[in-house]
Formats: sequence, C-alpha cells, structure tokens
Amino acid sequence: MKWIHAPVSSPQAATDQRYEPRWLISRNSELRQLRRRWFHSFMNDKDQRKGPKHELKHTTINKGTYIGCFSDDVGERTLKAAVFYDLWKMTVSHCQDACAERSYMYAGLEFGSECYCGNTLPRTRAKEEECNNECKGEKSSLCGGVNRLAVFRIEELRDMAKQRRNITYRGCYRAPANLTDAFPVSVLQSGLTVEMCSEFCSDKEFPLAIMNEMDCYCGYRTMNFTLNHPEEELHCYGLVNASANADIPRDENYCTVYQTPVQDTRCTDRRFLSMKSNIFVALSSFPGAGNTWVRHLIEHATGFYTGSFYFDGALYNKGFKGEKDHWRSGRTICVKTHESGKREIEMFDSAILLIRNPYKALMAEFNRKCAGHLGYATEKNWKSKEWPEFVNSYASWWASHTLDWLKHSKNLLVMHYEELKKDLIHKLKEMVEFLHLEVDHNRLLCVENNKDGNFKRSGAGPDLDPFTREMKDLIDGHIRTVDEALKLRNFTGLPKEYALR
Repeated sequence: MKWIHAPVSSPQAATDQRYEPRWLISRNSELRQLRRRWFHSFMNDKDQRKGPKHELKHTTINKGTYIGCFSDDVGERTLKAAVFYDLWKMTVSHCQDACAERSYMYAGLEFGSECYCGNTLPRTRAKEEECNNECKGEKSSLCGGVNRLAVFRIEELRDMAKQRRNITYRGCYRAPANLTDAFPVSVLQSGLTVEMCSEFCSDKEFPLAIMNEMDCYCGYRTMNFTLNHPEEELHCYGLVNASANADIPRDENYCTVYQTPVQDTRCTDRRFLSMKSNIFVALSSFPGAGNTWVRHLIEHATGFYTGSFYFDGALYNKGFKGEKDHWRSGRTICVKTHESGKREIEMFDSAILLIRNPYKALMAEFNRKCAGHLGYATEKNWKSKEWPEFVNSYASWWASHTLDWLKHSKNLLVMHYEELKKDLIHKLKEMVEFLHLEVDHNRLLCVENNKDGNFKRSGAGPDLDPFTREMKDLIDGHIRTVDEALKLRNFTGLPKEYALR
C-alpha cells in the first residue's frame, strides 16, 4: 500500500479550469516532497532511542543544579505542569529558562528533546547511565533518556524570573456560593497581597489566584466558575486598589481573579487510541485554513493524537506525535488531509470539513510557503510574480476542495474557521461529539486557556491588501459557488465575513 495517494480528480466544473494543470502539478510536487521528507526522517530516526556512542555529560554552564536521573511514568507524570517539545533545538538551558519563566522549581529533560516542568520531584531514581540521550540542540550535553528524566533544580533561576514577571489581572467576578468547594487550595494570611497570593498559587501549580476579602484561593476555570461573565469593577474596587492594610469596605460576594504563570495541565496529556479504530475520520481543509490549529484544539480537547495523510517534520518536532503514524494505523482520532479527489474522500468514513475565508486562507498559505508555519512573507514576496500565479492556481483549489467533499463525503461536519474563533467552546464541543467521544467540559475550558498553542504567528503581520481587482473578481466568483453549494446540501452558507469585495 502506498503511503500517500496523489490526487486524481479534477476540480468541479464550476471552478476556473484554466488553472487546473498548474494546480495539479503544484499539488503533486508538494506530495512528492512530503514523501521524501517522511522517508529521510524515518531513516534518520530509526536509531533515535539508542544512546550516543561518545561520552556525554551534564554541562556545568547551566544555571540550574543537576539533581539526578529519574524514571518517568508516561501515564502519571510527576513533572507535568508544562510540557515543551523541540527535536531540533532543545538544550538544557532552553528547558530551564522555559520552566523558570513559568515559576516552577524543577525542569526535567527526556528523549533528548522533551522538556517537563513542575514543583515536585519524581519518586523513583534511575541509574545515571540510563539518562544517555544527547540534547538535540546541544550535542555535548545530556537531555534524559528513554522514559528517563534528567532533573534540574532551578530555584535561583525562578527567583530571577519573578523579578521580571507581571501579574495578569483577569477581572472582577461573582464569588461561588461555596468558595472552599469551588477551589481546592486556600490560605488566610494577615497582610495578604496580590503578589503573595499569586506566588502561593504558583507554588501549588494552579493557573488562577482568587482573592476574596483577605482569603486567597487557588484553582481552575470550571463550569461553575467559567470567567465568561465579568462584573462591574466597582464591586471589587476595594480588592483591586487596596494595599495590604487599607481600610476599604470589601464585598464578600465578589472576588478578583489573577492569572499565574502556571499552565493549566488538565488538557495537556495526550495518547494514542488504546484500541485501533477501523473508522477513519478526516480533518479536511484547504491549505492555510487552520488545520494545524484545529488539530491542536482536538488533541487537547479529547486527549488523543491526530494523524496526517502526509508527514511534516516541523509539526512532529512540536509535539504532534501522530504525524509519523500511517494514516490508516487506527491509532489517531482523526487524520489531516488536503486531498479532494473522489477516491481519496471515499477512503474516509466521515469528515470534519474546515472552511476559511479564501482571502485569509490564501494569504496564510502563501506566508507558510515563503516563511514557514510561524513566519510572514516579505514585501518582496508579495510583489513578485509568484503571488499572482499562486492566487490563480490556488483560488480554484479552495473552491473545488469544498465542492468535492460536499459531493462525495459519506458523513460531514462543516466547521467554519471564523465561527470557531468566535465561539470556541461550543464549536469544539460539536467536533468532540462528532468524533463520538464524551465531552469533558473542564478540558474544553483548559483548551480555551491555551487555544493558540505553539502555532500562532506572532504579531499582526504586515498591514496590506495584496489582491488586485482581477484577483478579487476571481475569488468572489468562487465564494458564490461554494455558498450556493453549502445551502443546497442544507448546510449554513458562508459567514458574513466572506462578503464580496
């Protein structure tokens, strides 16, 4: 069986046929590149778990103190408060800095590329020689081993980070009826300040610090405390502005909420399906429509890895571990695909079809082609002849992709990128239910706290409109075609943001 199937279908008749040859050549070329990248990565990775042949050591230039080598239980991690992956650049210092910035006491490294943070040491020590994997970004240093954590104490580094850190105020909220039931940890201390409460909750590994009168509570967002409905600040005026000893009236029915540097860990654990599934669900989209972002949301909402019809080393290196599985392995909850041929669509039993405004999707995909997942194309890129050629080729693909899935998919959930951004919890719940999984509302709230993951481009990007009048006429025609097709299938039409330009 081939690992990747090249598309064979042609776009719908309603799309512009002039660009079909260039479009197909472009797509097949990309698929060949994906095959080559998968093969070379697989060959290089076969012996990844073997220890290095040359002698390595724990470097002394790092600011933390090396504690030792510990066994790591994947099912119940001790250092699980924050997790980072980088198969290319992970170093001991990088891991230590990341954990210190988030106010943790310990940093642990595993597999040469994974970083874990927490305030409690793992229970079981391992032999030092079992922490034998070299750091991917620091060839002379050790970064743990196979299910073995190299642990560092970073107390001094954490204290230095505290001096630079600001406390994030979330707002004034009505207090739950029973505070002690709502929040698992609390402290009553004379002269309590916001800084003291935030530090206390950080040490206890909670993402929220809540102050009510002179009490400090630590906890999470829950269905009984969603933080979706802030109250007028006047109810918390004394709490927000008072110093430790100020004589200002306080209302016990309200509380102020602060975000600590600690990550909400209720949705960070992910795994492969324990029993292989013979039902294959596609997560289908046009490139640039936000497929990687939605995979992040689905993985954290369900606790299961997603797969891919292709292989992208950059995504695997950032923690998408289902990326290397064959798409029919049955171990992933759904499979990313950009395919749109009848044969490719009918290989899946059902699909989530992700649609994004073509103007935004085309720009996002052009950014990716020019500058990777997190970068932006330069002004020179936008003014090159490659941009109009790209629009002419890919605009018809945006339309034909949706039209093909509407026509050939057996069971379809249409998800609009813009609506997902506006109403994350509700739309994410729809996707989890479509995958026939039980909805964990606390996980959904946790996902909302970390909704961007590691794949949001930093900054707003250049403020420009690179579309000519001719391009807009072409794209607007495709928008009309797709909108009509959705309505004919009894789906909601395209969002208002797609309004013709």
